[in-house]
Amino acid sequence: MRCPYCGSAETQVKDSRPTEDGTAIRRRRICADCGGRFTTFERVQLRELTVVKKTGRRVPFDRDKLMRSVMVALRKRQVDPDRIERMVNGIVRQLESMGESDVASEQIGHLVMEGLRGLDDVAYVRFASVYRDFREAKDFEEFLDELVQTGGGGAPDDGE
Repeated sequence: MRCPYCGSAETQVKDSRPTEDGTAIRRRRICADCGGRFTTFERVQLRELTVVKKTGRRVPFDRDKLMRSVMVALRKRQVDPDRIERMVNGIVRQLESMGESDVASEQIGHLVMEGLRGLDDVAYVRFASVYRDFREAKDFEEFLDELVQTGGGGAPDDGE
């Protein structure tokens, strides 16, 4: 593993332990050259996934990009990081277990929408506004009406 600070390949594992949900190994590393310390995660990958974009372009699946997208939707929301990690792990497992190496970007977006709906209504609407390409306030209104009619998402009911 290359050091993110100096680029040296001379790094050593100082500590390894499973993550709380048991889906990855967390490793603390130290660089022998510069002394920099950093953490890596090792996860099981069932298959190499390729994302097929709407344009037909194909790109390798990037779990970190998926996590960043979810975190943007959840920005400034009080959601337990473990719940977010479990949601992303679940999406990745679903994609890997589908049996196909090629996955449509729309399929990933749909799975993220399902996951966010169970976590936080505001994040769900934020993600939907990009995923469904809302163009004007009316689009939000229609989506929110649909959300209310189907019983809302994962945010607690405050009794109003």
